[in-house]
Order: sequence, then C-alpha cells, then structure tokens
Amino acid sequence: MPRQSAIGCLSVAAVIGALGGTFAGIQPASAQQLSPNAQRGVVIARTYCGRCHSIDKVSPSQLSIAPPFRDIHKLYPVELLEEPLAEGLVTGHPSMPEFRFDPDQIGDFIAFLKTLE
Repeated sequence: MPRQSAIGCLSVAAVIGALGGTFAGIQPASAQQLSPNAQRGVVIARTYCGRCHSIDKVSPSQLSIAPPFRDIHKLYPVELLEEPLAEGLVTGHPSMPEFRFDPDQIGDFIAFLKTLE
C-alpha cells in the first residue's frame, strides 16, 4: 500500500469489496476492456485520489483546484510521474496529502492514466 500522510491506508481487498467489483463511471473503456494493470490503477485512483480529482473522462473534479486526471497527459507525459510517486508526491497545495507508491502500484496507476489519454 502507498505510504501517505493524512489518509489511513485501506487494503486492496477492502477497496474492491467497497466498489462491489464494478468500475462504474470509468469512461476510458469498460472494466472488461481495461488491462489488469489499469484495473488495479482504477482501484488506486478511486481509493486515494477520487475524493478530489476526477478520475474519468467527463466528470469535474470534486475539488476545483484538483486537475482532472484526463488532463494530466496534456501537461506532461504521465511516465514523468513515476519518480515522484516513488519518492513521495508532494505539491504546493496544502490539503493534498503526500503519497508514496510501490513500483507495482506506480505501473498500475500509470497504466490507468494512459487509458484517459
């Protein structure tokens, strides 16, 4: 699980159970069309990011200053997030917690972000 401040860790099993095994609202492709990596990336995005960021292709972000994930690739190649996610993603925005992901989680999260391009 990612190491983070300000938000308690959830087990992947608990997250999948809470989602009811569905990926409703994800616009890039149906859950059946997403690769296993991207499906795991959806769970990561919903668990740690979805409270503030839009994680689909159409919804606005719940927090207006949080960029929708569908726009991240317009700012820079999503692969550039690999190192910050491993070392601890920190922004100048005070309400965003610091996230640090394991290598497998980073690959899954990047695979998911690529489905939004």
